Amino acid sequence: MAVLLAPVAHAQQTTSGSTALEEVTVTATRREQSIYDVPVAVSAFTEETMFRQGITDLTDIGKFVPNLTVTGFSAGHVSSVNPFIRGIGLQDHLITTDPGVGVYVDGVYLGRQVGQNWSLANIERVEVLRGPQGTLYGRNTIGGAINIITRKPGDEQGGRVTAQAGSRGRLGGDIYWNQSFSDTFAGSITAAYTQRDGVGEFRNHDARRDVGEIEEWNVRLAARWEPAEDVSLLVTYDKNDGEGGLRPYDTRIDEVPTGLLYATGARNSDVAADPFDNNGGFYIDPDTGAVVDRSVVTNEADGWSVTADWAMSDTLSWKFIYSDRSSDYDSGLDDDSVGSIANPSGGFPGTENGTVFTYPETGFADQSSAELQLFGDYGSWDFVAGIYAFEEEGGNRQDPNFFLGGPAVFVNQQKTESRAIYGNVGFNVSDELRLSVGARYTEDDKDAYTAPIVGLLEAQNSRDWDEVTWELAASWEMTDRLNLYGTVQTGYQSGQYPARAYCLFGALGPGGVTYPNCYVAGENVTAVNYEIGLKGQPLDTLSMSAAVFNTDYSDLPYQVSSSSGAGFNTVNIIVDQVSRGFEWESTWAPTDSFTLHATLGFIDVDVKGDNPNVVAPLTPDLTWSLSPEYVLLLAGGANISFRADYSFRDDMYGEPSSDPARMTKIESRSLLNVDVAYNSPDGRWTLGVYGRNVTDEKYANAKLLPDDYLLIIMNNDRSEAGVRFLYNFDL
Repeated sequence: MAVLLAPVAHAQQTTSGSTALEEVTVTATRREQSIYDVPVAVSAFTEETMFRQGITDLTDIGKFVPNLTVTGFSAGHVSSVNPFIRGIGLQDHLITTDPGVGVYVDGVYLGRQVGQNWSLANIERVEVLRGPQGTLYGRNTIGGAINIITRKPGDEQGGRVTAQAGSRGRLGGDIYWNQSFSDTFAGSITAAYTQRDGVGEFRNHDARRDVGEIEEWNVRLAARWEPAEDVSLLVTYDKNDGEGGLRPYDTRIDEVPTGLLYATGARNSDVAADPFDNNGGFYIDPDTGAVVDRSVVTNEADGWSVTADWAMSDTLSWKFIYSDRSSDYDSGLDDDSVGSIANPSGGFPGTENGTVFTYPETGFADQSSAELQLFGDYGSWDFVAGIYAFEEEGGNRQDPNFFLGGPAVFVNQQKTESRAIYGNVGFNVSDELRLSVGARYTEDDKDAYTAPIVGLLEAQNSRDWDEVTWELAASWEMTDRLNLYGTVQTGYQSGQYPARAYCLFGALGPGGVTYPNCYVAGENVTAVNYEIGLKGQPLDTLSMSAAVFNTDYSDLPYQVSSSSGAGFNTVNIIVDQVSRGFEWESTWAPTDSFTLHATLGFIDVDVKGDNPNVVAPLTPDLTWSLSPEYVLLLAGGANISFRADYSFRDDMYGEPSSDPARMTKIESRSLLNVDVAYNSPDGRWTLGVYGRNVTDEKYANAKLLPDDYLLIIMNNDRSEAGVRFLYNFDL
């Protein structure tokens, strides 16, 4: 169940059932610090509160962090995650695009968005950093970063199991065990499984999966060896595998009477009446005439990492992290959503069977990274320095894809290499005042190839970029309870090649595509953020965090797609953007039995571009949430907790345009979750009942108008109710 997690100090349930404010330690600046002392706007989600509040993945987290919106619609996949922080994110998923919000697992950057909606079973902590993080985190963090920190072998002894069952066929659970086998060796294992029925049906063919159906499992193994007191070696391996149904979406045809889909004779009456059902999800094989099911989406990813720590002295220590990961997926939208056209126009032969705009797709990405860090602590001053290398090679293939019924093959490929060196130095001017300064130099190289129509359109290009990013920060302990901070942060992202370069038709000559052409990458995207914040515990019963920010972005690419002409063309329009706003997070515990968590985010985005209607996509002006919890103490030490979680996301636009004629405005949404749980006197087991999206809110995750039809991606978190159970073994 997705609920609010308070940002700076959580209301932790004690063995007596009462609640107390708990200060959280984070590693947002690559050092362990109290969340009160970090000069960054950060929300921290601890493992205990994630379970108590039912947070299971990054989509859940996105509902309860100010100025964070998490959507998921890449290629219609149910496991994709598209986070937008303070007006910055990525709507696409193809290999030539890069996200604006970086996702990290134990310091390892995850390059792709499909398959990133990580299961958070038995995770120690999740940190959401808002604002550019270009010095310590590097490329592709111009909007912020999300850190997932796993539990380490040997940190505890024992384990736990959880189970969950509910409506819509919900069934799942996980198991976790952590064991020290000797004074120097420990291991841990986590395994999880979840399934849920779909939220709609594919109505015109024998589909293998229902709309929005979910089934996935994951496992994580870790071992830590400490051959000496000052040396440790951590080895991890994780794997996840998922198969489900295409995410729910709806296609509006009559609203675009000038579009090519309308010209085929298709109408809204050919689309399923319920937007959560789908008349498509297939194509007709052009050679055999057989129906090919495309209702299924799959994702598979695995990776391993090695982390070596060496404390070479009382003041200096080293850390080395190496990781190798791979992922692949199978998906693709049947954009037209029609099973057949009742009254075909006759002008587009082959489309009457419903194969009009269909894009089945596979993709893969292989990445490796290495990072060497040096830490120093000399009392009044400290530092962290490092060198970093990242390589990724991947591609996307649509074979076949159908534009106006004509089969073709689409291919994208890209190889990326990135190198960086960085450092950050902090100095304690006094017991109350701390200053820090940091810088990072990054070089990126990209070799890209595209064939929007194999055998007809083909282009390749390569380019390199470099950038220096920096930051200045000051933190002042105003009182024993409050810290005031100010920071200037910068961020960087290298240019991107067009995701779907059907614009190459404009350069097509008798001998093929000529040069120069439209297949070129943009300039560096840069960001400068000015921020002032206040954090702490002003009262015994209240913890809070507030921030005011102003961020300037230059050469920011917005993606705009059009299906007119010869294909689904995606271009980057380049804009400058200024985002300014306010954020608040708090936990109030006026009694031992009652707590109230709250978040509030407001953002005003000013975009400068050639089009007067240009706006930041998927960026609501207002985000807020409230989560009250009451704990009823019972005789013998047991207790019952009652919890409600409400989140709100304001109106926003699915595309970078506020033009009413494009019809991509997304209405505001409100989600309500409830939970009641019995906790045993010894704290070993919990039995609860839950309700998610109890009002069954139906809302759009995204809206796109590629000129020929209006595509509306619907939510996949429909109402559910069920029971959950946890049992602790010695933890």
